[in-house]
Amino acid sequence: MPLLDIQQLDVFYGDFQAISGVGLSLAAGEVLALIGANGAGKTTLLRALTGLHPPRAGRIRFDGADVTGLPAEALARRGIAMVPEGRMLFPSLTVEENLHMGTLTRRQGPWTLGAVYEVFPVLKDLRQRNAMQLSGGQQQMVAIGRALLSNPRLLICDELSLGLAPLIVEEIYRTFERIRGADLSIVLVEQDVARACAVSDQVTCLLKGQVTLQGASRDIALAQVTAAYFGE
Repeated sequence: MPLLDIQQLDVFYGDFQAISGVGLSLAAGEVLALIGANGAGKTTLLRALTGLHPPRAGRIRFDGADVTGLPAEALARRGIAMVPEGRMLFPSLTVEENLHMGTLTRRQGPWTLGAVYEVFPVLKDLRQRNAMQLSGGQQQMVAIGRALLSNPRLLICDELSLGLAPLIVEEIYRTFERIRGADLSIVLVEQDVARACAVSDQVTCLLKGQVTLQGASRDIALAQVTAAYFGE
């Protein structure tokens, strides 16, 4: 049984259909790269997955249960966490206070404050600093750590490398091997298609709200990705 199973999902903004008939599945411990140009529907799909924008049709099953249309807080308690585009840290809080926000789901698991500091040791040194005083890369580490402290089964990462220097991006992606495991699946939205394919088990490409390519990352050629990405 897949951890995440989406079937024939339709999502609208008023009369505009942003997602049409999208389906995908993800097993426990797998990483799915969700790719597509701006406006392809990636963010809308993530909003539906996290309960921020309920679908009009279709089904979302998570960990064996139908969670279609559940609110964001209910999905968070079930084990879905998101690292949002732009980090979205609390500007009035310190690094450690921002991290503690992830514990509000009260889910039990391997991720503790100490475990996060082991993965991102720089955050321990900066734990009493205001989060807005950190560099963009350090803020991204806080956003990832906050999500991990909810002890999710599914971690959704939206544009991890956006606006970051290449060396910082490399550092963040090196942590993925320590983060991912048998009990944690990841949905990764990334504009760097080559990187997304390299770190993932599966690829799903969206174009104008529909799936144009889907399959195992190792079996998909770059030419196929390019054609699906641009609709050629």
